Amino acid sequence: MNLKLLNALLIITSLFGYLEWGGSQHTFLFKAEGELLAKFFTDPVSALHPFTVLPLIGQLLLLISLLLRNPKPWLAFTGMALIGLLMLMVLLVGILSMNLKVAVSSLPFIILSVYGIMKYRSKKKQETEKTAAS
Repeated sequence: MNLKLLNALLIITSLFGYLEWGGSQHTFLFKAEGELLAKFFTDPVSALHPFTVLPLIGQLLLLISLLLRNPKPWLAFTGMALIGLLMLMVLLVGILSMNLKVAVSSLPFIILSVYGIMKYRSKKKQETEKTAAS
């Protein structure tokens, strides 16, 4: 899989985390992020929280690495880590509350992140072998 496609899929899958709380309260992360961004421009202090700001920064880093011609791997790794904090928390909450929808919603991002780390590492290894051979 192309690294650009991988970064795009990581951004997309990060938006489809599912959250449920209380009686009938539920939302997808893309909807929560939209509300958060709207709130950020009207009341920025109330929108500042590590579980909201860090994943947004992670998505921006992945977007930057998607748009650059030769992105540095640390951009993707940092983006995956920042979003991964939230997605692992969603997975943990889903497991502890025995809510299958919540737990499963985080798995595509987590699986793609593990694949992405392996892909970036193998690419770096290939580049190192290529430079050592020449």
